[in-house]
Amino acid sequence: MRVLTGPFVVDLDGRQLLRDGQPVHLTPKAYHLVTLLLDAAPRALSKDELQQSLWPSTFVDEANLSVLVAELRAALGDEARHPSYIRTVHGFGYAFCGPVERDSGEVQTGPPSGWLLVSEDEQLRLARGTSRVGRDPACEVVLDSASVSRRHARIVVGDGPPRVEDLGSKNGTWVNGRRIDSAAALHDGDEVRFGAVKWLVRRVWEAGSTETIGPV
Repeated sequence: MRVLTGPFVVDLDGRQLLRDGQPVHLTPKAYHLVTLLLDAAPRALSKDELQQSLWPSTFVDEANLSVLVAELRAALGDEARHPSYIRTVHGFGYAFCGPVERDSGEVQTGPPSGWLLVSEDEQLRLARGTSRVGRDPACEVVLDSASVSRRHARIVVGDGPPRVEDLGSKNGTWVNGRRIDSAAALHDGDEVRFGAVKWLVRRVWEAGSTETIGPV
Protein backbone atom coordinates (compact mmCIF):
# COMPACT_ATOMS: atom_id res chain seq x y z
CA MET A 1 0.00 0.00 0.00
CA ARG A 2 1.17 3.52 -0.76
CA VAL A 3 -0.20 7.00 -0.12
CA LEU A 4 0.44 9.76 -2.66
CA THR A 5 0.45 13.49 -1.93
CA GLY A 6 1.89 15.97 -4.40
CA PRO A 7 5.38 14.79 -5.45
CA PHE A 8 5.60 12.50 -2.39
CA VAL A 9 4.80 8.82 -1.93
CA VAL A 10 4.56 7.23 1.51
CA ASP A 11 5.41 3.56 0.93
CA LEU A 12 3.70 1.85 3.86
CA ASP A 13 5.13 -1.59 3.06
CA GLY A 14 8.68 -0.29 2.69
CA ARG A 15 8.23 2.21 5.55
CA GLN A 16 9.78 5.10 3.65
CA LEU A 17 9.00 8.49 2.20
CA LEU A 18 9.81 9.05 -1.48
CA ARG A 19 9.95 12.23 -3.53
CA ASP A 20 9.83 11.70 -7.29
CA GLY A 21 10.93 8.11 -6.62
CA GLN A 22 13.91 9.07 -4.43
CA PRO A 23 14.04 8.31 -0.67
CA VAL A 24 13.69 11.24 1.75
CA HIS A 25 15.30 10.72 5.16
CA LEU A 26 12.95 10.64 8.13
CA THR A 27 13.57 9.46 11.66
CA PRO A 28 11.29 6.59 12.74
CA LYS A 29 9.20 8.92 14.93
CA ALA A 30 8.74 11.43 12.10
CA TYR A 31 7.69 8.61 9.76
CA HIS A 32 5.20 7.41 12.39
CA LEU A 33 3.85 10.96 12.67
CA VAL A 34 3.20 11.33 8.94
CA THR A 35 1.38 7.97 8.82
CA LEU A 36 -0.83 9.03 11.74
CA LEU A 37 -1.73 12.33 10.09
CA LEU A 38 -2.34 10.72 6.69
CA ASP A 39 -4.51 7.99 8.19
CA ALA A 40 -6.71 10.60 9.90
CA ALA A 41 -6.76 13.15 7.04
CA PRO A 42 -8.48 15.52 6.77
CA ARG A 43 -9.46 15.19 10.44
CA ALA A 44 -7.21 17.02 12.88
CA LEU A 45 -5.50 15.04 15.65
CA SER A 46 -5.08 16.57 19.08
CA LYS A 47 -1.67 16.89 20.65
CA ASP A 48 -2.75 14.39 23.32
CA GLU A 49 -3.75 11.82 20.66
CA LEU A 50 -0.45 12.23 18.86
CA GLN A 51 1.64 12.03 22.02
CA GLN A 52 -0.17 8.90 23.18
CA SER A 53 0.43 7.23 19.81
CA LEU A 54 4.03 8.35 19.43
CA TRP A 55 5.13 7.88 23.05
CA PRO A 56 2.64 5.43 24.61
CA SER A 57 2.63 5.24 28.40
CA THR A 58 5.48 7.77 28.52
CA PHE A 59 5.40 11.37 29.69
CA VAL A 60 7.16 13.66 27.22
CA ASP A 61 7.40 17.41 27.00
CA GLU A 62 5.03 18.98 24.44
CA ALA A 63 8.10 20.53 22.79
CA ASN A 64 9.11 17.05 21.57
CA LEU A 65 6.05 16.97 19.34
CA SER A 66 6.82 20.44 17.99
CA VAL A 67 10.35 19.33 17.11
CA LEU A 68 8.97 16.26 15.33
CA VAL A 69 6.49 18.37 13.34
CA ALA A 70 9.31 20.72 12.35
CA GLU A 71 11.37 17.74 11.11
CA LEU A 72 8.47 16.47 9.03
CA ARG A 73 7.79 19.91 7.56
CA ALA A 74 11.46 20.26 6.61
CA ALA A 75 11.37 16.88 4.83
CA LEU A 76 8.23 17.93 2.92
CA GLY A 77 9.52 21.44 2.16
CA ASP A 78 6.48 22.81 3.99
CA GLU A 79 6.00 26.16 5.73
CA ALA A 80 4.16 26.55 9.02
CA ARG A 81 2.62 29.92 8.05
CA HIS A 82 1.54 28.81 4.56
CA PRO A 83 1.18 25.03 4.87
CA SER A 84 0.69 22.73 1.90
CA TYR A 85 0.82 19.53 3.97
CA ILE A 86 0.89 20.00 7.77
CA ARG A 87 -1.63 22.46 9.20
CA THR A 88 -1.41 23.69 12.78
CA VAL A 89 -4.78 23.75 14.51
CA HIS A 90 -4.04 26.36 17.14
CA GLY A 91 -4.82 25.31 20.67
CA PHE A 92 -5.59 21.76 19.55
CA GLY A 93 -3.11 19.86 17.37
CA TYR A 94 -2.26 19.17 13.72
CA ALA A 95 -3.93 18.00 10.51
CA PHE A 96 -2.71 16.81 7.13
CA CYS A 97 -4.07 19.31 4.57
CA GLY A 98 -2.42 18.14 1.33
CA PRO A 99 -4.07 16.06 -1.40
CA VAL A 100 -4.24 12.39 -0.38
CA GLU A 101 -4.52 9.48 -2.81
CA ARG A 102 -4.34 5.88 -1.65
CA ASP A 103 -3.08 3.21 -4.05
CA SER A 104 -2.37 -0.49 -3.57
CA GLY A 105 -0.24 -0.71 -6.72
CA GLU A 106 3.53 -0.82 -6.98
CA VAL A 107 5.47 2.38 -6.40
CA GLN A 108 6.53 4.12 -9.61
CA THR A 109 10.23 4.98 -9.26
CA GLY A 110 11.05 5.97 -12.84
CA PRO A 111 10.71 9.47 -14.25
CA PRO A 112 7.35 10.51 -15.71
CA SER A 113 7.02 10.37 -19.48
CA GLY A 114 4.77 13.42 -19.64
CA TRP A 115 2.52 15.85 -17.81
CA LEU A 116 -1.14 16.81 -18.00
CA LEU A 117 -3.26 19.75 -16.94
CA VAL A 118 -6.60 18.35 -15.81
CA SER A 119 -9.89 20.17 -15.18
CA GLU A 120 -13.43 18.91 -14.67
CA ASP A 121 -14.05 19.14 -18.41
CA GLU A 122 -10.80 18.34 -20.18
CA GLN A 123 -7.19 17.18 -20.11
CA LEU A 124 -4.34 19.04 -21.81
CA ARG A 125 -1.04 17.31 -22.41
CA LEU A 126 1.94 19.64 -21.94
CA ALA A 127 4.44 19.48 -24.78
CA ARG A 128 8.14 19.25 -24.02
CA GLY A 129 9.68 22.70 -24.12
CA THR A 130 7.88 25.99 -23.45
CA SER A 131 4.10 26.35 -23.53
CA ARG A 132 2.64 29.84 -23.25
CA VAL A 133 -0.62 30.20 -21.32
CA GLY A 134 -3.11 32.99 -22.01
CA ARG A 135 -6.12 34.30 -23.93
CA ASP A 136 -4.07 35.00 -27.05
CA PRO A 137 -4.89 32.38 -29.74
CA ALA A 138 -1.16 32.17 -30.46
CA CYS A 139 -0.56 30.62 -27.01
CA GLU A 140 -0.03 26.87 -26.77
CA VAL A 141 -2.53 26.71 -23.87
CA VAL A 142 -5.45 29.03 -24.69
CA LEU A 143 -7.76 29.93 -21.78
CA ASP A 144 -10.95 31.79 -22.67
CA SER A 145 -11.51 33.68 -19.44
CA ALA A 146 -11.61 37.41 -18.66
CA SER A 147 -9.49 36.71 -15.56
CA VAL A 148 -6.62 35.46 -17.76
CA SER A 149 -4.22 37.91 -19.44
CA ARG A 150 -3.46 37.62 -23.15
CA ARG A 151 0.01 36.31 -22.32
CA HIS A 152 -0.47 35.19 -18.75
CA ALA A 153 2.26 32.64 -17.95
CA ARG A 154 4.53 29.99 -19.38
CA ILE A 155 5.22 26.39 -18.45
CA VAL A 156 8.56 24.79 -19.26
CA VAL A 157 8.74 20.98 -19.47
CA GLY A 158 12.17 19.33 -19.42
CA ASP A 159 13.75 16.29 -17.77
CA GLY A 160 12.68 17.23 -14.25
CA PRO A 161 9.40 18.58 -12.88
CA PRO A 162 7.82 21.26 -15.10
CA ARG A 163 8.16 24.87 -14.02
CA VAL A 164 5.57 27.63 -14.28
CA GLU A 165 6.38 31.33 -14.44
CA ASP A 166 4.01 34.29 -14.40
CA LEU A 167 4.47 36.82 -17.22
CA GLY A 168 3.32 39.91 -15.35
CA SER A 169 -0.37 38.99 -15.49
CA LYS A 170 -2.99 41.18 -13.82
CA ASN A 171 -4.62 38.44 -11.73
CA GLY A 172 -1.56 36.34 -11.06
CA THR A 173 -0.50 32.73 -11.28
CA TRP A 174 -1.08 30.61 -8.18
CA VAL A 175 0.35 27.24 -7.09
CA ASN A 176 -1.46 25.45 -4.27
CA GLY A 177 -3.15 28.67 -3.20
CA ARG A 178 -0.01 30.81 -3.21
CA ARG A 179 0.65 33.54 -5.76
CA ILE A 180 4.08 33.06 -7.31
CA ASP A 181 6.51 35.87 -8.09
CA SER A 182 9.22 33.66 -9.60
CA ALA A 183 9.41 30.36 -11.47
CA ALA A 184 7.93 27.51 -9.40
CA ALA A 185 8.22 23.75 -9.82
CA LEU A 186 5.02 21.77 -10.42
CA HIS A 187 4.49 18.30 -8.99
CA ASP A 188 1.91 15.58 -9.37
CA GLY A 189 -1.28 16.63 -7.58
CA ASP A 190 -0.47 20.35 -7.44
CA GLU A 191 -3.21 22.88 -8.17
CA VAL A 192 -2.14 25.66 -10.55
CA ARG A 193 -4.43 28.63 -11.14
CA PHE A 194 -4.21 31.24 -13.88
CA GLY A 195 -6.44 34.08 -12.74
CA ALA A 196 -9.65 32.24 -11.83
CA VAL A 197 -8.98 29.18 -14.02
CA LYS A 198 -7.90 26.15 -11.99
CA TRP A 199 -6.07 23.04 -13.20
CA LEU A 200 -4.70 19.95 -11.52
CA VAL A 201 -1.19 18.85 -12.51
CA ARG A 202 -0.83 15.12 -13.17
CA ARG A 203 2.15 13.08 -14.32
CA VAL A 204 1.89 10.28 -16.86
CA TRP A 205 3.91 7.10 -17.33
CA GLU A 206 4.18 5.12 -20.53
CA ALA A 207 3.73 1.37 -20.10
CA GLY A 208 4.55 -0.16 -23.46
CA SER A 209 1.79 1.11 -25.72
CA THR A 210 -0.48 1.89 -22.76
CA GLU A 211 -0.47 5.30 -21.11
CA THR A 212 -1.37 5.37 -17.45
CA ILE A 213 -2.37 8.20 -15.15
CA GLY A 214 -3.37 8.19 -11.51
CA PRO A 215 -6.95 8.94 -10.49
CA VAL A 216 -8.06 12.57 -10.90
